[in-house]
Amino acid sequence: MKFAAADIYRSIGDIREKSPLVHNITNYVVMNNTANALLAIGASPVMIHAEEEVAEMAKMASALVMNIGTISEPWVRGMFAAFAAATKKGIPVIIDPVGAGATAWRTQTVRDLIRAGRPTIIRGNASEILALTDDRSKTKGVDSIAASDEALSSARRISEMYSCVVCVSGPMDYVVDRGDVVKISNGHPMMTKVTGLGCTASALCGAFAAVETNAHAAAAKAMAVMGIAGEVAAQKAFGPGSLQMHFLDVLYNLTENDIRERLKYEE
Repeated sequence: MKFAAADIYRSIGDIREKSPLVHNITNYVVMNNTANALLAIGASPVMIHAEEEVAEMAKMASALVMNIGTISEPWVRGMFAAFAAATKKGIPVIIDPVGAGATAWRTQTVRDLIRAGRPTIIRGNASEILALTDDRSKTKGVDSIAASDEALSSARRISEMYSCVVCVSGPMDYVVDRGDVVKISNGHPMMTKVTGLGCTASALCGAFAAVETNAHAAAAKAMAVMGIAGEVAAQKAFGPGSLQMHFLDVLYNLTENDIRERLKYEE
């Protein structure tokens, strides 16, 4: 898989030029954050979750991102309807299993959702990914209590079962496509103090998947850009509040040179 600064920046250029419509069914906590991040990278976000209109919107979109952070029964029905419409259209579908492992209903819901179609990318923290295959795995609310490398075997199993890319995020991000693994070590510890940056990573996966036909490359590029933007923003920030502001500015102004100087990955 080609994975260099020029390739990543080429995809950013495609996003900025094409402004793909990314349909988000996401949670109340992060709607504003993820919509602004998508705008900053150059995509066009739409945040629609009503079951009466999600299928129609999914048919217009270039990618669908589903995030279970604040789900309820109507939202779940909307996700299944949107997933079916997106699958029929053939657009990429990204699933973020927020809090999987925290409660039985949440865990079973996202497992059922993944089985309902063919997801393109599943992105979560280590505890969430473990919970997709292991009933004993638990999360601390929506926070991981496992290291990202602990979920690597589960990520491989899920990738093989559903023919999808699985991204395990943490201090080291693992982007898994069956036997192929890309490890990305960009990012900054302060990013864990800003709510919703994991959800933002999933939204960016949607933007990159909308312009990149290789889902493994799309997820790896999104996670690299996420980490690099966080690093640059942290250098300018006084704390989590200003990091969030600078993060959006960095996404908007990100250059190929920024990526080339900071990209840290191995295959």
